[in-house]
Amino acid sequence: MIRLSLLQLRVQAVTAAAALAAFAALLAATGPRMASLYAASGLSDCQPASCGNLASNFLQQVNAAGPYGLLYPLGVILIAVTPAVIGLFWGAPLIAREVETGTSALAWGQSVTRTRWLAVKLAVGGLAAMAVTEGMSLLQTWWAAPIGRAVGQGGSGASFAMGQFSPLAFVAHGITPLGYAAFAFTLGVTAGALIQRTVPAMAVTLVVFAAVQIAMPLWIRPSLFPASHTTVTIGRGISFSNNAHGNFRLTTGSLAGQPEAWILSSGAVNAAGHPVSAVPACTQAMVSSAGGPAAVNCLASHGVRIAVTYQPASRYWPFQWTETGIYLALVLALAGYCFRRLSRLS
Repeated sequence: MIRLSLLQLRVQAVTAAAALAAFAALLAATGPRMASLYAASGLSDCQPASCGNLASNFLQQVNAAGPYGLLYPLGVILIAVTPAVIGLFWGAPLIAREVETGTSALAWGQSVTRTRWLAVKLAVGGLAAMAVTEGMSLLQTWWAAPIGRAVGQGGSGASFAMGQFSPLAFVAHGITPLGYAAFAFTLGVTAGALIQRTVPAMAVTLVVFAAVQIAMPLWIRPSLFPASHTTVTIGRGISFSNNAHGNFRLTTGSLAGQPEAWILSSGAVNAAGHPVSAVPACTQAMVSSAGGPAAVNCLASHGVRIAVTYQPASRYWPFQWTETGIYLALVLALAGYCFRRLSRLS
């Protein structure tokens, strides 16, 4: 039964292997050049005070040195959408195609029980999906290691660079690709078992998977662990805006000493810790300097600070394990439904 499942999956397997080989060849051809740029950047043995500037210079150099500024986001996006493709073309047809083509009577009428048939199909297809997706993730992680280290050392200014908690980077690295691949494949199988038509099952798989991809980083992931809170003085790295009436807004995208922290929200507070959007004594300075140093200095002198809600960088792997566990739990639930549904199909 395992051999038969492998034979039936050979077209998908050959396609996936060819795509994986092409991806590996592209990264192998471009990776050494980026590694040499990192070695020459001085980041390997920089002092903490200078690492941020060196990292930013390196990222800007990488962006201007060749195709890296395009390859990095494309690689991340490719890994992020691979589970969806697997769910569409591997998972959705698994049961639906058997019912549509009328081969279900032959497939499920032999000595192999329906339960064993589905168990082997899910195991072979699921493991193959996980292997392909995680293989691409490991290749991209190796290739992009210099970029990741530069971002971790406080580098900024390159539009393609992503922090480890950014939505796309998070699902494309670590162990979450395993969970996403298994979930997408099982979701496709479940949609096929429920609808029993391949094309509609593919459409449902795409819609549900896309909805989960949106809901997880926006609403679920930030709540997996209690957030940390801190207050920082107005300084480097803030975003400042104000209008002609003196109302202002302060935000920050980084924390000193924790360059890889996940900033959930930030905003101005007064000396008592209450949110504030106007300081009458600083209105003239803000209007005349258009948010320049005079306005910033005035706000700081009146005790205005920035309250930050964040997840520490040290929680990256707990987030990875927790989210992967959630998807594997969904996989078990969907697989259980598939077994029950298959036993009732004629």
